[in-house]
Amino acid sequence: MDHPQEPPSGIHPLLAGRFSPYRFDRSAVVDDHALGLLLEAARWAPSAGNSQPWGFFVGRPGEPEHDRVLPHLAPSSARWATDASLLVVTLTRRYVDTSQLLYSEFADYDLGQAVAHMTVQAQAMGLAAHQFRAFDLEGLTKELDPNPGWVIVSMVAVGKAADGPSELRGRRSVAHLRSAPWTPDE
Repeated sequence: MDHPQEPPSGIHPLLAGRFSPYRFDRSAVVDDHALGLLLEAARWAPSAGNSQPWGFFVGRPGEPEHDRVLPHLAPSSARWATDASLLVVTLTRRYVDTSQLLYSEFADYDLGQAVAHMTVQAQAMGLAAHQFRAFDLEGLTKELDPNPGWVIVSMVAVGKAADGPSELRGRRSVAHLRSAPWTPDE
């Protein structure tokens, strides 16, 4: 990983200021209006053939949906994610019903687009989003029991960051992004 660096001038401030907090302000609230805007941003993401193969299970502290998700967090994510104002379980429709026939080979990519849109919308609203996969996938899948063909991919914690980005936050260089697929691992 390269050393910490400032984003170049010209990159949009919402992108330059985005980071994944490890501390959330537990007193902050994502109200219904804010939740609606986050989901609208995801809804407008591009997808292959306009298939929109994504879905979300959302829970806020004090709601039964939140209580269903919390027991499945890994200890490493439970330390910080429980203080977030919103937990979002992300799902994609990978398969046609119960078959192994792919619904879309782009489903995971398309879900990523939707979550990225949600993340930028959160940033625009003064919120932060931290995407993660440290949870019991099998247990959460049993708990939520999505329809056939749908799979849980990740989670997103959303809320007010309780602190700023780490000073050690490094980014790979643009040169590395262009060469990594053809360069031997270091």
